[in-house]
Amino acid sequence: MTDSSSASLALDAAHLHCRSLEQALVRLRRDGLHRIAEWGGRLAIVLSAGGRLLAAGNGGSAAQAQHLTAELVGRYRQERPAYSAISLHAETSSVTAIGNDYGFDQVYARQVAAHGRPGDVLVLLSTSGRSANLISAAVTGRAAGLRVWALTGPGPNPLAEAADEALCIDVGNTATVQEAHLVAVHLLCESFDAALGAATRHAAAPRTVGAHGRAS
Repeated sequence: MTDSSSASLALDAAHLHCRSLEQALVRLRRDGLHRIAEWGGRLAIVLSAGGRLLAAGNGGSAAQAQHLTAELVGRYRQERPAYSAISLHAETSSVTAIGNDYGFDQVYARQVAAHGRPGDVLVLLSTSGRSANLISAAVTGRAAGLRVWALTGPGPNPLAEAADEALCIDVGNTATVQEAHLVAVHLLCESFDAALGAATRHAAAPRTVGAHGRAS
C-alpha cells in the first residue's frame, strides 16, 4: 500500500468518526438536554445543602468521572464555592484493597456504602452499560437512599435499568460514546452553575411590601 493510499484511508476513517460524533450530538441535543438540565438543577439543590456527589467508571469512563468531580470541587467557568464530589476510582488504596478482599465487582459498591448518604447523588459512566462493578454500585446506592444517574451507551442495558435515571448515547462506537459523555459532563456542569446562579439571584432579589404590610 502506498503512502497516499494509507493517508486516504486514514482520512476516510476520520471523516466517518466525525460523522458518527455529529449524529450522536444531534441525538443528545434532541433527546437528552432536558434530562441534563433537570440533573443540574437537582445537583445544585443537593450540593448547596451539604450533600455529596460520588462518581465512578472504568477505563476512559473513569477519566470522565474524575473530570466531573474536578469541575465541581474546583470550578467550571465562573468562580463559586467548592462542592463535595469524589471520584471513587481515584481512591487507589481502597480500590486495590477492596478488589483484593472482596473482588473487583465490589470496588465501587463498598465505597458507596461507606461514603454515600441518603439524598446524595451517584453518577455512573459506562460505554457498554454492562460493567458488573457499576451495576453493583447502582444497586447499593439506591438501597442506601442515593439518587443514581447513569451515563451509558445504547440502551436498554443493565446499568440503565439499575439506575434511577439514565442518559443513553445511541451509537455503537465506544470512542464516540465517550466523546458524547464528555459533552454531557460539561452540559451538566453548565446546568449546575446556571441553577446555582438562579437560586442566588432569587435569594438576593429585593422583596416588595404589599398593601397589608406583608413582604411579597
